[in-house]
Amino acid sequence: MFKRIREDIQTAFDRDPAACSTWTVLTCSPGMHAIWFYRVAHRLWKLDLCWVARFIMHIARWLTGIEIHPGASIGRRFFIDHGMGIVIGETTEIADDVTLYHGVTLGGTTWVAEKRHPTLEAGVVVGAGAKVLGPITIGEQSRIGSNAVVLKEVPPHSTVVGIPGTVVGKTDTMLEDGKINLDHHLMPNPVAEAIKHVLQMVDDVNARVDNLHEGMDKPSAAQAKQEKDITKDIEKEHKKLARFLDGEGI
Repeated sequence: MFKRIREDIQTAFDRDPAACSTWTVLTCSPGMHAIWFYRVAHRLWKLDLCWVARFIMHIARWLTGIEIHPGASIGRRFFIDHGMGIVIGETTEIADDVTLYHGVTLGGTTWVAEKRHPTLEAGVVVGAGAKVLGPITIGEQSRIGSNAVVLKEVPPHSTVVGIPGTVVGKTDTMLEDGKINLDHHLMPNPVAEAIKHVLQMVDDVNARVDNLHEGMDKPSAAQAKQEKDITKDIEKEHKKLARFLDGEGI
């Protein structure tokens, strides 16, 4: 037990720049307190002491503002930064080294008593206010942007933003020597990227129309080559837009 507590404290130092002393971490980290309550409640839940387990987490929510169902499965070095408003459902599965920020919901999408909450693989980081809904898997070392609403599976090492959540790029390793990548402001803008591709397509069409106006006779070899290049560019931009609309990123 004390080994896990020491590991929790070290995790706080590794992932929270505001952690200034062990005493501060022990007494002023609601995320850590919620995790400790959860561990006790989870053991009771496994012993079928459901009411006691739920009541312990009810007290934990009142004290920390974090709601974790005692039936959830949570791995080691789980870190909650700030934490207010976090909700973690009963069948949620969280692997090692996952980080959540305040306002995150790991929610269910069905009334049926089955696997109905997300699975977060190792090293996932979920930004403030994000919602991950349903029995989907967020691949390892992926990053969910703030306020995203994720409804589909996310491949490993992906960056997801928007409503609904869209994969907009790949991530490097989110954790290095236990420390998290805090560059949350360096997120792509998928709408701007899509508009950029549309504008490129319009420019290509305009170039083709200009070539048609130059002469209606059989095009020269240079014009034929330019026409072919323009067609390839348009096809490439169409494919990029199709991938974006399918949620596969740009």
